Amino acid sequence: MTIELHWLSGSPYAWRVQLALLHKGLAYVSHLHQISTGELRDPRYLALNPRGRVPTLVDDGFVLYESMAILAYLDRRYPDRPIFGTTAEEAGLHWRYLSEYTAYLDPALEGYIVPIYFGRAATETATIREHRERVLEELPSWNAALNGRPWLVGPGPGAADFVLYPALKSLQRASGKDAARAAGLDLPAFADAWPELAAFTARVEALPGFRQTWPPHWGEPPGPGHPAP
Repeated sequence: MTIELHWLSGSPYAWRVQLALLHKGLAYVSHLHQISTGELRDPRYLALNPRGRVPTLVDDGFVLYESMAILAYLDRRYPDRPIFGTTAEEAGLHWRYLSEYTAYLDPALEGYIVPIYFGRAATETATIREHRERVLEELPSWNAALNGRPWLVGPGPGAADFVLYPALKSLQRASGKDAARAAGLDLPAFADAWPELAAFTARVEALPGFRQTWPPHWGEPPGPGHPAP
């Protein structure tokens, strides 16, 4: 068995797959790409993923892209330590959260994060502020979903958690950029505004081996003496 993963540092879509692989204890060959070099437009990569995006998984010659599809595949292909629960009810809840995330939270996050990351905070302030408001409307429901429970579904981490966590960290990172603060686009501190989400991110970061998944260009992962960005 040889699993290969093509990914970008900081991509929340690739990160969710890395967390799932870590949870299942699956070793993989890492192919870390760079957008700036044009690697994702190379014909050899496009032969694997014609959309030129990440993540792409190759498992003994089987090629799959789109992160949600990869999560579902990994759980069926490697059923030990399931990430979609152990009952029909838990599977349904995981997919409900994933559907809600895709339909509501992800578009708001992308509209907020991407322009800030690519240096457009000063020129697209109004659009970013609109998406910021949508983020602020969405986060309370996710905070409430974690009230009184460590994970979104069941007693341990699973697919819904692995999708939510990278999104929250990307959101925090974008909010902390100087350009976001200068334009008044930053967000409240999670610990103050959404304490359950802050506690949730800390639980993910305490998982064994978590540091292996931390985006290398983000510097030191959170931990003693290393606050999150």
